[in-house]
Amino acid sequence: MTTIGIQQMMVDSGVAFGTSGARGLVSQMTDQVCAAYTLAFIYGLGLAKPGQRIALGMDLRPSSPAIVRACAAAIRQAGCEVDFYGALPTPALACYAMTQGVPAIMVTGSHIPFDRNGIKFYRAEGEISKADEAAMTAAVVEVADFRDDGVMPSVNAAALKHYKQRYTDLFSADLLAGWCIGIYEHSSVARDCLRDILQALGAEVIGLARTDTFVPIDTEAVSEEDRQRGLSWAGEHRFDAIISTDGDGDRPLIADETGDWLRGDIVGLLCARFLGAETVVTPVSCNTAIEASGLFKQVLRTRIGSPYVIAGMEQAEAGGSVAVAGFEANGGFLAGKGLAVNGRALVALPTRDAVLPALSLLVMAKQQGVKLSQLMTGLPRRFTASDRLQNFPGSNSRALLDELQDDDGAYRGLWGDALGVVARRDSTDGLRLLFENGEIVHLRPSGNAPELRCYAEADSIERAQALVDFSLQQIAARY
Repeated sequence: MTTIGIQQMMVDSGVAFGTSGARGLVSQMTDQVCAAYTLAFIYGLGLAKPGQRIALGMDLRPSSPAIVRACAAAIRQAGCEVDFYGALPTPALACYAMTQGVPAIMVTGSHIPFDRNGIKFYRAEGEISKADEAAMTAAVVEVADFRDDGVMPSVNAAALKHYKQRYTDLFSADLLAGWCIGIYEHSSVARDCLRDILQALGAEVIGLARTDTFVPIDTEAVSEEDRQRGLSWAGEHRFDAIISTDGDGDRPLIADETGDWLRGDIVGLLCARFLGAETVVTPVSCNTAIEASGLFKQVLRTRIGSPYVIAGMEQAEAGGSVAVAGFEANGGFLAGKGLAVNGRALVALPTRDAVLPALSLLVMAKQQGVKLSQLMTGLPRRFTASDRLQNFPGSNSRALLDELQDDDGAYRGLWGDALGVVARRDSTDGLRLLFENGEIVHLRPSGNAPELRCYAEADSIERAQALVDFSLQQIAARY
């Protein structure tokens, strides 16, 4: 046995909590580190009970099976039972675990680079909170010596079946009949699940760019290669839409009939409207068209990350809101209480999901008899763009944001007179600068990797993208 204090282990290993679970380099995520986190989850949150089942799943990263085996060994060490659901979308594992009333552990690095991975934790009620993270961080655990025999636990297919049925039961079987939809499969763990659901709803489905090599698709920073792929595929196949997700299937990537990828916050806005949301909870980084649209009685803004969105949703529901939805700039949609599809109640799923927003937009367009691109008609003309500087040290990010926050003239060192005067600063998460001309530039260090993210908002997509590109170029040149 080895005694491990989680707080010190985080420092020593470099594997620490980000905005969504514990993340680190694969080389840092040793068997001992992964087992220690698992035991901290079980003991720190008081989950160790005789016969307690722990649901366990993973994405398709090549490093995920070894992490699963270490987590499974720790679950058994704690006297709990391993209920392994194999490779499946994160929301599929979470949905089934909540239905069964059991805690869950998902091994996934989501969208972060190939050389990294992570572990996400769920109580029986849903995602762990920041208070739960603090309890885990304070834990001291005894980790048994572990020898990896390479044998995976047997797979229970019930969670994936339940997740697909959630959507095939909600919509009629011929709803998408006559539509041809492309699935950008890459290495998404949701690729086969998506195909099954879309075909069950009557769509013709064509798979695209499937690979066994992990591809870190970031739905907030679509690469130029993927932009061109979308346009090319749409031109070649005349799709009605192209659907994809990030690696673990909790963030959607949706292209219209022209192959143009839709922004995640606009996808969330449209999905919330379709589901009849009265209150929307969304991070500060999302498009201000959400308020300007006038579609919702209440809009609550939070820090970036699903735990903050969930906390905001719980606050809204406690305050009497009867139909609550949450979504992030990455398109991940969180279904609160009181939502419905064509009068049929939707069971709440307060964790990021990619399938619900994708289906909602497809169904909206089909029912209205319009192209996917036409769903944006009538929305306020506010456009967002985002990208990131990778391998950008956190110390550089902090120094930059401190300077821009404290020095009224520092922003001119980056943007000169191109944007005019800063009218307001918002430090809810990172630093969001609203300029007098109405344009917005938001800089924020990633909570999952050494990256600096830049979001911009303007009256045209070209201007928003130009602001992002120029801002990151200036920052990269400076550092």
